[in-house]
Amino acid sequence: MITVMSTSIERVRGAARAHGLEIDVVAFPDAVRTAPQAADAVGCEVSRIVKSLVFLVGDEHVVALVPGDRRLDTSKLSTARGGTGPAKRASLDDVRAATGFVAGGTPPFGHVSDIAVYADLALRRHDAVWAAAGTPHTVFEITIEDLDRIARPHWADISEV
Repeated sequence: MITVMSTSIERVRGAARAHGLEIDVVAFPDAVRTAPQAADAVGCEVSRIVKSLVFLVGDEHVVALVPGDRRLDTSKLSTARGGTGPAKRASLDDVRAATGFVAGGTPPFGHVSDIAVYADLALRRHDAVWAAAGTPHTVFEITIEDLDRIARPHWADISEV
């Protein structure tokens, strides 16, 4: 693990700091593209890795936070959003435009737009989880209490095993 600085990482740190939280960002020499890779890199259970997924539900972008050992259920996400339309994965360009971050590095907060965040209830199995810190090479640990306070997600059953 190494230490790096980037505008994206600083935006995540600044968003956390604005809520009174200092986060320690952990960086890796190579991108961690899967939840199992991220879990191996930080030495935790796959279920403690947060996958931040950007989807279009109807005409609106949303971020779905899902544990690494589960898959997003798009019909459940659509229902949680009020059934305003089917949920479909956002394009890479849409991810960056809606959040200000690249896919694979999208954190649960610090987005450039006021985008709705949905968090799967299964994340609450743990006191703390690991989330992307603005790049595909970085993560940070955050308690569920702080995640709830800063990201202000809508908690719902949006995943499947």
